[in-house]
Amino acid sequence: MASRSFWKGYLKLSLVTCAVAMTPATTENAKVRFHTLNRKTGHRVVSQYVDAESGKPVDEEDEVKGYPRGEDDYLVLEDDEIDAVALESTRTIDIEMFVPRESIGWIWYDRPHYLTPDDEVGEEAFSVIRDAMEATGTVGVSRLVLYRRERAVMLEPRDKGIILWTLRYGDEVRDPAEYFGEIGRGKSDPHLMDLVSTLIEERTRAWDPDMVDDPVQARLLDLIASKKKGRKRPAKKAEPEIEAPPGNVINIMDALRKSLSTEAKPKRR
Repeated sequence: MASRSFWKGYLKLSLVTCAVAMTPATTENAKVRFHTLNRKTGHRVVSQYVDAESGKPVDEEDEVKGYPRGEDDYLVLEDDEIDAVALESTRTIDIEMFVPRESIGWIWYDRPHYLTPDDEVGEEAFSVIRDAMEATGTVGVSRLVLYRRERAVMLEPRDKGIILWTLRYGDEVRDPAEYFGEIGRGKSDPHLMDLVSTLIEERTRAWDPDMVDDPVQARLLDLIASKKKGRKRPAKKAEPEIEAPPGNVINIMDALRKSLSTEAKPKRR
């Protein structure tokens, strides 16, 4: 069953407007979560802001945001001052421009959301905008207040709906040239390329979500189930020994040939 939308508003392109609903495309609700308890009493522990100097608790109405401008010196900003610089409307996705789909690199993608029409009246307008982007190979770019911050967002047509991606801010993405610039740009040995390509073909599989399952999650659930039944907790596993790096330089060609011969042998289940 589809989860309830966490945001409702309007999708706007020039004079065309339609009601839409949005839901995060990913979830962590299935993750095992813990509360922090007082071991002596078994009661939950609650977090509380305290004054860093006096150590006394601070009432919620006395909490304000401060921007550091020096050591122990802060510029105080009130909530209404911060709200004043945000977008006037937090409920309208006004598509400001379109760009080629491939022009926005994956590294700018932040959080995906499913965007769907919220009523039958606006479904036609929604579908036309979606299909037009698909036909032209473009994505829409807009701005929106989400998670209490103004974000640039990208609208990508996908199947019968639209994926709305929040985009990272410009200062959040590091320049890859600073890290990859020193790597040699010489062409790879064609013989080595053939061997690696063969190795890739041997290991190519159809995508399956089980490839990225969380083994720790399953073990935690087993541990919780066993403790509910009163079983003893499992003994701590011994730390695996870290293999020392080889002292001699390995011949890449020999290593690849050995890998391929190993891949060719039938694996035991």
